[in-house]
Amino acid sequence: MAIYALGDLHLSHEKDKPMDIFGPEWENHTEKIRENWNSQVGREDLVIVPGDISWAMRLPEALPDLHWLSGLPGTKLLIRGNHDYWWSSIGKVRARLPATVFALQNDHFAWEGWAICGTRGWICPGEEGFDNDQDQKIYLREAQRLQMSLDSAREKSFQDLICALHFPPFNRKGHDSAFTDLLEEYGVRICVFGHIHDEGRNHIYQGQRNGVEYRFVAADGNNFAPVLLV
Repeated sequence: MAIYALGDLHLSHEKDKPMDIFGPEWENHTEKIRENWNSQVGREDLVIVPGDISWAMRLPEALPDLHWLSGLPGTKLLIRGNHDYWWSSIGKVRARLPATVFALQNDHFAWEGWAICGTRGWICPGEEGFDNDQDQKIYLREAQRLQMSLDSAREKSFQDLICALHFPPFNRKGHDSAFTDLLEEYGVRICVFGHIHDEGRNHIYQGQRNGVEYRFVAADGNNFAPVLLV
């Protein structure tokens, strides 16, 4: 039973939004995801999808994308991304999710001795364009949500933790943040994230740091194939 992650699927079965305008690698990207997923992921596996799942604006419009995901092998665990405008209240989202698809928000997901925690995250201080007023508020609120998620796993005495964020937990210079502090404090073993699609993705920090393994799992940065974690 393996654990994979693949973010930034940017599905659009209901809303016609060609992605190849963002680069030639995005041409037929949905089919690439399907083929790679089917060749790697088994029915007993888990795939974490950390954000930017669907271009839909409302939950009913996202259902074709969610049902498409449901038809792929394995269990899927979703984290909200900054483009997931269809993601309303967590209760409404969970009530409409198809079989094998689950959503994570302010809590944890237990899987074969692991606890998967996470939140959307936000851009971190020191990032270009960071607003010390508006961005700071969202950044601190997301850090609180991450702590709530981690606390829920700690209350159940989980030792093996994976954290899923949509935004990187540091700025592009790799500086520490409230997110990295929490990951280290709670003993998270693996942190996955995506969001970056420009040339900056070639400079995103990956690897071990202070006990945490950081993995960049945006689809276009990984040939649209799930990334094996465990």
